Amino acid sequence: MKHSVQLTQSQGIKLTPQLRMAIKLLQHSRIELDNEIGRAIESNPFLERVDDSPADAGFSAGEASEAEAPPEWEDAGAGHAPTASAGGESADALEWIAETRSLRTHLIEQLQLCPIGPRDWAIGEALIDSLDDDGYFLAGFGEIQSATGLSPPPGEDEIEAVLHLIQQFEPLAVGSRSLSECLLLQLRQLDADHDVLQLAQAIASRHLDVLARSGAQGLVKAFGFDPQRTAEAVGLLKTLDPKPGAAFSSARTEYVQPDYRVEKRNGRWKLQALGDRRQQLAINAYYRGLVGQRGGPDSAYLRQHLQEAKWLIKSIQSRQETLLRVVSAIVGRQKAFLEHGQAMLQAMSMKELAGQLALHESTVSRACSGKFLATPHGTFALNALFRSGLADAQGQMQSSAAIQSRIEALIRAEAPDNPLSDAGIEKLLGAQGLTIARRTVAKYREASGIPPSHLRHKPA
Repeated sequence: MKHSVQLTQSQGIKLTPQLRMAIKLLQHSRIELDNEIGRAIESNPFLERVDDSPADAGFSAGEASEAEAPPEWEDAGAGHAPTASAGGESADALEWIAETRSLRTHLIEQLQLCPIGPRDWAIGEALIDSLDDDGYFLAGFGEIQSATGLSPPPGEDEIEAVLHLIQQFEPLAVGSRSLSECLLLQLRQLDADHDVLQLAQAIASRHLDVLARSGAQGLVKAFGFDPQRTAEAVGLLKTLDPKPGAAFSSARTEYVQPDYRVEKRNGRWKLQALGDRRQQLAINAYYRGLVGQRGGPDSAYLRQHLQEAKWLIKSIQSRQETLLRVVSAIVGRQKAFLEHGQAMLQAMSMKELAGQLALHESTVSRACSGKFLATPHGTFALNALFRSGLADAQGQMQSSAAIQSRIEALIRAEAPDNPLSDAGIEKLLGAQGLTIARRTVAKYREASGIPPSHLRHKPA
């Protein structure tokens, strides 16, 4: 066998250590960032926290974000890095409660063990980020295509394949799109009597509404099933977990730390950064003075750690600036929501926002991950303010949250003895200029935790 050496030329993107650090810190939540800083301080003698910064200094949008800010928008900062409230080190003890294992962490670790390529990894991460607290996937494939930041965007077949992979993770059936799919995925893994298992699958796929309304006896009467096998099949269904992700969300009470607050003052919306003084770092003067005074291995050690300290400080500053730009743009697009609540949440995609800010979609996605905004209507995850939508009769985009809110309002106003069916809600929305499929109405109703009409009926 003849060996030879050949030179080839190719183009590629190589991430520098600084860029890797900046990307990593951008997607950290406040708690994760503080833990990262704590580890860095322990391992790098050049780093120290800034303890003498003003207690209430805010991080200003400044001139850098002035172009993105709408006319009636103001930033409440004063040109300084984000800081905590006057409590400083003695801030509310809840702030330092240890964070237990999350569903996202649990699933990402399993995804890392899968032999998949970069595209499937990006799709998998976007799918995991879109799951609700019960572990269900209720977003649309269009949202996943935008969230991945891939070019070309992934096709539906690609997304479906990765979703099927995640559905096999622990907890089994996480990523299901409906209760029926969730139960069927779990039934396929059971070793039970064939006839009983077949009947349980039939009930899960087609007759859950009858089971919920009338129980096992109702199934026997309606479809002529064998009473004994029906009882065993229903017993089998009761052993399954209808909310595979709930164990992770209910394991603890999560105290959310907003990263920003937006409020109206003197008729103008103002944004305030709710930063933390513990996340302000400086270079230790003593160790800086040692650089250049030592030779040999000591000099190399000191210079390396000084460089790493500078990278970290610069990366934190970059994180603050990018996050501020993204939050400012989000709030600028959601003024109607700030004024009137969730019913007025505008349809908005990460792709649109990324284009507005001249950023990559993946950068916007990382900036929004694990970040929260305090508003007059409550505290919201930034990701929750991105919504796909439908066009109404006037051509205006209505966000999913706004449509869901309208469905909830119709149901609240219904007559208890004559509740609205999904088809009835579809017709009412159509009369209001919003064309929507009945199955979509059902999806939004289920996402709100509202039972079907036959379970809401109350005799007059």
